[in-house]
Amino acid sequence: MKKEVRTFCFDEELQIEAYRFENILHPFPNHFHDHYVVGFIREGKRKMSCGNRDYELEPGDITLFNPGQNHACLPAGNLTMNYYGLNISPLVMEKLTAEITGTAYLPSFCQPLVSDTELHCHIYQINEMIMEGSEEFEKEELLLCLISILIERYSQPVCDEEAECLDEVAKACRFIEDNYALHMTLDDICKAAALSKSTLLRAFTRTKGITPYRYLETIRINRAKELLEQGVSPIDTATRTGFSDQSHFNRFFRQFIGVTPGVYRDIFEKRG
Repeated sequence: MKKEVRTFCFDEELQIEAYRFENILHPFPNHFHDHYVVGFIREGKRKMSCGNRDYELEPGDITLFNPGQNHACLPAGNLTMNYYGLNISPLVMEKLTAEITGTAYLPSFCQPLVSDTELHCHIYQINEMIMEGSEEFEKEELLLCLISILIERYSQPVCDEEAECLDEVAKACRFIEDNYALHMTLDDICKAAALSKSTLLRAFTRTKGITPYRYLETIRINRAKELLEQGVSPIDTATRTGFSDQSHFNRFFRQFIGVTPGVYRDIFEKRG
């Protein structure tokens, strides 16, 4: 079997990240990102779950994830996957929408899986130009065209979510985000949200698509990525993000990201 390869490249001009996964068999459990993800299956097949629905991913299929949108991606038998993607932070997305529409806002993708030849071409070209270190302004043009297509064809106004317990769930999220580096219990989160355990678990899972503990682990992993990208050692990163020990951190990081913390840090050190 071919070796799994993961390549990341951050474009300083566009302020977005391009990445490629090649020969991937590793499963990615239910998780979310704090940025937008736009990418496509280059080769192979995968099984994806998102929003309580299951999808079969084929070559050419495009995935669109909003920040905070939970999803899982699993192997389809023994078939590996090649995937080209772009990570766009909410801050950059807001600036792009302002440039295109005249109003700064965060669009919401209305479906996680689409098939669109024009969109596919734009994603591929932007990914290729970032990987090659292109400084041509065509790169910015392509990105603006990409976001224009996403807004026009695949975004929707942000709808009011189900009213029940939304404020309480938001309080629970803020508590987790503010205290992720500390040891916490379900009782702590319930106290912050002013909900019973059973009500919190039902409301949180319904609203966020994942449990409070999985939310905490995802926050920790996202913060750990930021520290590792800055050159912080895996040991210090584990301590600063609230993991109980190094082995616990290594296990969760590899489960979510597909590589060990040390390998991930090395990727960014080589890029620098």
